[in-house]
Amino acid sequence: MTIQDSTESGKLSDEYTAEERKMLAGEECSGRGPYLTELRRQVREKVKILERDRDDPVKYAEAIRNVLGSTADDNAIIEPPVYFDYGRNTHVGKEFYMNAMCVILDSGRVDIGDNVMFGPGVQVYAVTHSVDPAARLSGLMFTRPVKIGNNVWVGGHAVILPGVT
Repeated sequence: MTIQDSTESGKLSDEYTAEERKMLAGEECSGRGPYLTELRRQVREKVKILERDRDDPVKYAEAIRNVLGSTADDNAIIEPPVYFDYGRNTHVGKEFYMNAMCVILDSGRVDIGDNVMFGPGVQVYAVTHSVDPAARLSGLMFTRPVKIGNNVWVGGHAVILPGVT
């Protein structure tokens, strides 16, 4: 499936992208629909290219730009393996370094400042589910943005939860 719908204009319908809009607004939403599922598949393909091009500085910088929503410079380093929900909701500042085995669940926006370093296995979660078991069975989720400031070192295997700034 592609994220193109059948409209004459080739633009995505509001109904098709409604869950993404709710997700980014922090409202309850479902990540199970075809549009969000396709976006997650696409970032997995982009991460494969990033991993493949790790030893070519020009291609590697381009691959990082294609995975992330934005980068402040071409000096970002992302050591594989790495996992993103969407990638496009993660924005990094200058001189960003991510060690291996990191996970960013960027269903919500993740902003990372300048000169930030992640140790191995760091996990950033901008998404969560209800703590009420009955509500959780609905499969709905909600997001809270994460903001990491400048000059931060996040030690290995740290977990940053939704809404942390």
